[in-house]
Amino acid sequence: MSRPAAIVNPSILSADFANLGAECARILDAGCDWVHVDIMDGHFVPNLTFGAPVVAKIRPYVDRPAQKGGRGTFDCHMMIAEPKKWVREFQKAGCDLYCFHYEAALSSTAAESPEETSDAKTNPREMIRYIHSLGMQAGIAIKPKTSVGVLWDILNNPEKAEVPDMVLVMTVEPGFGGQKFMADMMPKVTALRERYPSLNIEVDGGLSGSTIDTAAEAGANVIVAGSAVFGAKNAGEVINVLREAVEKRR
Repeated sequence: MSRPAAIVNPSILSADFANLGAECARILDAGCDWVHVDIMDGHFVPNLTFGAPVVAKIRPYVDRPAQKGGRGTFDCHMMIAEPKKWVREFQKAGCDLYCFHYEAALSSTAAESPEETSDAKTNPREMIRYIHSLGMQAGIAIKPKTSVGVLWDILNNPEKAEVPDMVLVMTVEPGFGGQKFMADMMPKVTALRERYPSLNIEVDGGLSGSTIDTAAEAGANVIVAGSAVFGAKNAGEVINVLREAVEKRR
């Protein structure tokens, strides 16, 4: 079974925030596939970015995907302490793929809205099922210090509604853009690709023309790149380099 196609997914954390909608449209015109939307709450990670109202404002600048995982997908990377509380708000705002952190899902509430409280806790399987129930794809992310082995039971679950559509392997500590790529995360990617040949495997952090071959060789196919794309004189050329590195290894 061949690997899934390359998906180039620029992170708008590196975009011009004063022209965010236009920036999203620009990178789609330059040839990218998805838009990576970094949501940070100042708790799960030390940085703050923006919330659902901003996603709703930039959504009209990019056509919704014609099919799940198609061109124009808004991949919302939820670096937040209470991921279940915000699923519905981001679905309303135009999120297509809601990617939560495994680590957050272990310790957060089962409440389903920002104003709700609950003594019950959620868990990764419950999160995935809930995201799917609202019509979105589900992604699950792991931080550098988290073993990839925590995902095996989740990915091997016979209940398909509780299986993620994508796994994100962080190649930097989440929270800030512009960090150095952590090549020592690649064994996680390789282990995932060997077990799940058709899975969308995303890498995020420090990806550029100088590191893409390492990630692609390991088996990554969803490539998040922020400053490498938005800071380039020719974004289309960078997008092509990232795509070709993955495609030639399929």
